[in-house]
Amino acid sequence: MTFSEEGKITTSSSPLYLNFSFFKVDPKWRWLNEIGKEEAAKEFSSLIEVANTKMKVRTYSTLGLRDDAEFLLWMISDSVEKMQILTSKTYSTVLGKYLELSQMYLSASRPSIYSNKVIPGFATDEQPMKYTIVYPFVKSREWYLLPYEDRQKMMDEHIAVGRKFPQIRLNTSYSFGIDDQDFMLAFETNDLMIFQDLIIQLRETQVSKYIVRDTPMIVCIYKGVEDIIKSLG
Repeated sequence: MTFSEEGKITTSSSPLYLNFSFFKVDPKWRWLNEIGKEEAAKEFSSLIEVANTKMKVRTYSTLGLRDDAEFLLWMISDSVEKMQILTSKTYSTVLGKYLELSQMYLSASRPSIYSNKVIPGFATDEQPMKYTIVYPFVKSREWYLLPYEDRQKMMDEHIAVGRKFPQIRLNTSYSFGIDDQDFMLAFETNDLMIFQDLIIQLRETQVSKYIVRDTPMIVCIYKGVEDIIKSLG
């Protein structure tokens, strides 16, 4: 998978890289005059618009849902260098002078060894859903030492539970060797309670015995850049 000049995903053997960057806003931002905030919002919105011609950038609000971040930039690109460029340009904006990166997760796309029927949402041109729940995921070393047939059997159970919730879109990516977690998960949904039902049922599967970490779970609301900035006060 790679990107065309218009920022559209095209078919290719190349992987896509995913970057989940969560930003905390300095309280001093709220003291900036309203005209300054409006100009800063336009500047940052323009930056994201241009970036979307080179890769895919989704913006989400976490305001009031986390104490360590106000918004998320979810970057999907065919190179990590493009992510660095956008991050650098972000800090060069007026808004960027008030931002601190509170959490960042890096991952990449690759086919699942347990199922070839699931295409992650980020690899399509489908419109984002209202909510995305993002979290790092780590399995124990014991899991990887199990025979493949045993792992496949448990994953079949796990996948069967997921198929009971067609309202939820799965975005699984892989962090082995490029970040601290094994996987990055991003579930999209228009109903948080349905997602909660899914997680409750997944807790009862055999795979759950081998989960070391699946936190922090971060609820993100899909919003435009200017709406996010206006909400910051």
